[in-house]
This record gives sequence, C-alpha cells and structure tokens, in this order.
Amino acid sequence: MSTYTGLYELEFERPLIQLEKQIAELQSHAGDQGVDIAPELRNLRQSHTAMLKKIYANLTAWNTVKVARHPARPQPMDYVRSFVQDFMELHGDRAFGDDPAIVTGLGRIGPHKCMIVASNKGKDTKERIACHFGMAHPEGYRKALLKMKMAEKFGVPIVTLVDTPGAYPGIGAEERGQAQAIAVNLLEMSMIRVPIVSVIISEGGSGGALGIAVADRVAMMQYAWYSVISPEGCAAILWKTGEAASQAAESLKLTADQNLLLGTVDDVLEEPLGAAHRDPDTAADRLKKWIVGSLKELKRLKPEALQAKRMERLRNMGQHVEE
Repeated sequence: MSTYTGLYELEFERPLIQLEKQIAELQSHAGDQGVDIAPELRNLRQSHTAMLKKIYANLTAWNTVKVARHPARPQPMDYVRSFVQDFMELHGDRAFGDDPAIVTGLGRIGPHKCMIVASNKGKDTKERIACHFGMAHPEGYRKALLKMKMAEKFGVPIVTLVDTPGAYPGIGAEERGQAQAIAVNLLEMSMIRVPIVSVIISEGGSGGALGIAVADRVAMMQYAWYSVISPEGCAAILWKTGEAASQAAESLKLTADQNLLLGTVDDVLEEPLGAAHRDPDTAADRLKKWIVGSLKELKRLKPEALQAKRMERLRNMGQHVEE
C-alpha cells in the first residue's frame, strides 16, 4: 500500500488522511508485547485501498486540477533527474537572457539521445519566485526553439515535458514579444525534421503550454489538465467571479480522458493508485516507457514522412462534423 505522508491535504482526501493517521498510530505499537495488531492493521489497509480507488475513480474536473497542483506531485525536472542519464543543461536564448522557467539540455532516455525541454516551477518559495511559478517569458520560448533547432541539426529527437499554468503575463514579457515568441515556436516546431514527443505532466495552460507542445505524439498524465485557459481565468471572464472555477473546469473539458476524446492528445498515461505524488517512482517508470516506445516508432520514419504526419495530425485537430 502506498500512502502520502506529507503535510498538504486535499479537501476530498481528508477521510483518507484520517485512515493513514490511524494506520501510522497502530504501526507505532507494532513492537508492544502481547498485542496482536495484524488483523486490525490489515483491515485498515484494505479500507484505505478501497477508499482510495473509490475517490480517484470519481474525481470531478476541479478536483483533478487540485491533484495536478499538489505540491508533492513530481515536476518535469523530477522526472529528468529520475530517468534522464548524462543530462547536460544548455542555457540562454542568445538574445536577452536565460529563463529558469524552461530548462533545456541534452541527455539519454533509455537507448535514445534526446534534447530535453522541460517546464520548471521550482520546489520551495524562493525557487518558485525565481522560476516565475513555471510561467515562461519570451526568452524561455526562444531558448527552447534554439535548442530544438540544434537538435534538428544533429538529428537528435526532442522530448518536451510540460507543466505550466500559462505564459508569464507581465508587461516586460509583452514588451519583449511574448505572443510572437509563442507563435514562432508553433510554426517552427510544426516543421522540424526530427521526432518530437510531448507530455503534459500536470498543468497545460493555454499558449504557455502549446509553445513547447507541438509534437508528433502528445500524451497526458492521468491527473493532469490541458486547456485554453485555467478554470479560474475562465470563471473570471464568464461568471465575473473566481468562485465559479469548479463549474468552469467542467465546461472546459480539460481532463486527460476528455482531451483524449477530443483528439488533442494521443495517449493518457495511467498514474499509480492515488496519483503520482503517492508513488513517484512508478509514475516515472511509466513515463519513461512511453517516451522510449514512442521515439522507437517515430525514428523509423523519414523526415519527410514525419513532417507530413505531424501536419496531418495538426490539421485534423478540432474537426467538427454536423449530421
């Protein structure tokens, strides 16, 4: 049984937390002489597993967003440290500066040499502020494209790991061409002549996510969200209040299953029971296997066929047929 023992509590998980505290308290008396706790401990663990399955089988869209934002949930750089061998970070956009909200570098995933492009939110408050909470500036998108072009030059496939609520909305970012930087990335990534795979790790917010997510294969972690706008932003625009975020989340169809149904992603990567923050190692193993398998298939295609299939995938997105 995998249990989360951190301090952060999701509201809908409170019954689970109480059970976990009971299990921990009972385990602390395991060494007491003359006390057989095995039957009671077994019953509590069974109840915990059953409750975990029931809760996570019926998550609302808004609760899925909460899981995606869990502070203990693995971030893209956690996965890079987990299974990317010989990672060497590459800095800067050769125009303005080095945006820490996007990390780029060369490494090896399984048998594949790759260019890694990963969102970076930071772990503690100091890091999060330095990384703009994962919201990239234009220099971040230009850095990403520069490294992708390098990968194309040397025939190296590209892997992007996305986790951002959106692009940074500040005045400085707009002055330096935020919209143009994202638009150029969309155009250039659609034409790159090496395989690109992308995974929405937790949050995939609007153009901020799309700026590094144009790919041959796009997957989502099971409890991630991917949408044109955050639920809070949508609620503020349509209902004039952030309190309608739950209603907005349902309307946006932002969960992994809904995105798969709509065709905006190609695969959903199943997470361990209770989400990735309860078992990061298993989540990392499943993510690695998907990346390795996808790259193996895509590397068989010639550059011209790769480009054609990518463009076909993009053109088919959003098709609507009326009977």
